[in-house]
Amino acid sequence: MKIAILSRDGNLYSCKRLREAALARGHQIEIIDPLSCYMNINPASAALHYRGQPLGHFDAVIPRIGPATTFYGMAVLRQFEMCGSYPLNESVAITRARDKLRSLQLLARQGIDMPVTGFSHSPDDSRDLIDMVGGAPLVVKLVEGTQGIGVVLAETRQAAESVIEAFRGLNAHILVQEYIKEARGCDIRCLVIGDQVVGAIERQAKEGDFRSNLHRGGTARRVEISQREREMAVKAATTLGLDVAGVDILRAARGPLVMEVNASPGLEGIENITALDIASLMIEWIERHACPGFSLKTGG
Repeated sequence: MKIAILSRDGNLYSCKRLREAALARGHQIEIIDPLSCYMNINPASAALHYRGQPLGHFDAVIPRIGPATTFYGMAVLRQFEMCGSYPLNESVAITRARDKLRSLQLLARQGIDMPVTGFSHSPDDSRDLIDMVGGAPLVVKLVEGTQGIGVVLAETRQAAESVIEAFRGLNAHILVQEYIKEARGCDIRCLVIGDQVVGAIERQAKEGDFRSNLHRGGTARRVEISQREREMAVKAATTLGLDVAGVDILRAARGPLVMEVNASPGLEGIENITALDIASLMIEWIERHACPGFSLKTGG
C-alpha cells in the first residue's frame, strides 16, 4: 500500500515509529506537511497538490495533526477522503474530539461517567456555576487547551471566581470541572485501536502539580486496568467515531471517569513504558480496513 502521514514534523517519535512500522510491513510511506498542501475542490476532478506538484493516489492516510493546525489540517484530510484514501481516524471524528465541550456532551449522552462539568459564557454566572459542579476546589479549563496548557486548579471559591473572570476577560470559552481529589494527580491513559484497549499506562503528576501530562514533567508506569475501565475506554472512542484514540480515565471513589479523549495520541510514552509495538498495530488496522487483501509476505 501507499500511505501518507500528515504531520508538520516528521522527526517526532510517533511519525518515525509509524514510518518504520509501515516500511517493515512492505508499504510505501510519505510524510506530508498538511500546511504545504493545496486543493482543487471540484466534484469532477478533486485533487491535492503538494509543494508545486500533484499528489498521486494514497491508499491510506494517517493524520498526526496538532491542535494549532486543526482547521486547515482537517480540510486537507477531508480532501484525501474525497480522493478515496482510507483515513486512520476520519476528519469528522477528529473534529468532534478536538472540541472538548462537544465531545463531553456526546459522551454524556451515551451515559459514560465523567467528572461533573459546567460551561457558561455570561460573567454573572460564576457563583452558580461553581456551585453547580460541587464548589471548590475545582478545575478550570480552556476549551481550546491541550497537553495541560490552559488548565488551572482553583483551591478556593475566591480563587475559582478570579480564574473564571480572568479567562472571560480574554473572551475565552471555559469548562469548569469537579476536582477528583482521590485521584492524587494520577490518570490512566488507555490506547484504543478499534474495539480493544491495546495498552495502558498510569501517569503521575510531578510534585506540586496536578496535571499528569508527560509533556509537563509527569511520570508513568505500566498498569493493569479493570474490565469496566476497558469497556469505558472503547465506548468513549467509539462514541466519537475514532479508530485510534488515547482515552484518559480518572479513578474516583465512585468509579472510573473519562476525563478526555485524544484523537492523535502520542506513542513515545506508552511504547517505551509497555514495550508494546503500538505503531505496528496501527498499521495492521489499516491493512485490514483499507486493503483487506494485503499480504505481509508478498507486499500486495
